[in-house]
Amino acid sequence: MASTNFRTTLNEWPANVQISHGDGILCMGSCFAEHIGIKLEDRKFSTLVNPSGIIYNPVSLAQTLKWTATGHRFPDEDVFEGGGQWHSYYHHSRLSALSREALLENINGAMERAGFFFREKTTRLLLTLGTALVYEHVERGEVVANCHKLPAKTFTRRRLTVEEAVDALSAAFQTMFRYRSGMEIILTVSPVRHLREGMVENQRSKATLVLAAARLAELFPNVHYFPAYELLLDDLRDYRFYAEDMVHPSTQALGYIWDFFSQTYFSEETQKVIQEVEAIIRAAAHRPFQPGSEAHRAFQSAQLGRIAELERRYSFLDLGREKAVFGGF
Repeated sequence: MASTNFRTTLNEWPANVQISHGDGILCMGSCFAEHIGIKLEDRKFSTLVNPSGIIYNPVSLAQTLKWTATGHRFPDEDVFEGGGQWHSYYHHSRLSALSREALLENINGAMERAGFFFREKTTRLLLTLGTALVYEHVERGEVVANCHKLPAKTFTRRRLTVEEAVDALSAAFQTMFRYRSGMEIILTVSPVRHLREGMVENQRSKATLVLAAARLAELFPNVHYFPAYELLLDDLRDYRFYAEDMVHPSTQALGYIWDFFSQTYFSEETQKVIQEVEAIIRAAAHRPFQPGSEAHRAFQSAQLGRIAELERRYSFLDLGREKAVFGGF
């Protein structure tokens, strides 16, 4: 008789750390860190997501982590003009600007926000590695975070070794733990495919990151691996779970990974809070048929009562936006 089991399932994942609404969660790295970070934000966790923009490779990410921990101020000479805008080799193009002054304001403002959030609030760091492929500036001899569409001859491309990735991130973690000794790090490898260099090179790159992440979890008791990459590649394992570009996870896949993340790191109490918060958010998104009617006023009053009760029980929740929707202050 043929088997009716048509997929392999990743069972429960051991978690030595939990996440609650009382934690400050700093999310940094590739675009997958933003996917999870936005879901956390939407559910009213205290979260800061990629303040310096998306960063894909471990060396550039390690540098940004060190700068975040030490309150580094970006020097004027490390910027350049190209294509009508000013850029930094160490930051994403979302911070680029039309003038040197505006660029430095963007960069230092972002780094100040990151430094404050790290020093004052961060108890959990969600770090997502995207690729082990790096671009080194030929003249500067340094790995860059972003090429900003400069000519290919400006850079040399290579793949980091496992040891290089581990060494870079180990040094960054040690620096961060000096400032936040009790911080827990959840380390993931992005399931987003980097196919510009081809499928074989993408797999070699991801393999490098998976091995580096495993080594880091062995070296640091405060570092924990979450198998986002394996959930998409080995558990779901079907092109139905990719977006139309066949590179990024689909909405359904992201939901599946989020549910697995929730079951791994959220206690029953935290999941209950999330359910209550989501109910209020859905109510706030509801478009009334008769605004100002007695029924609508009663609905608003009931929602404000629910918000007040939640805020009484969980003072760290910020439901100000929803309160304003229902006519509260």
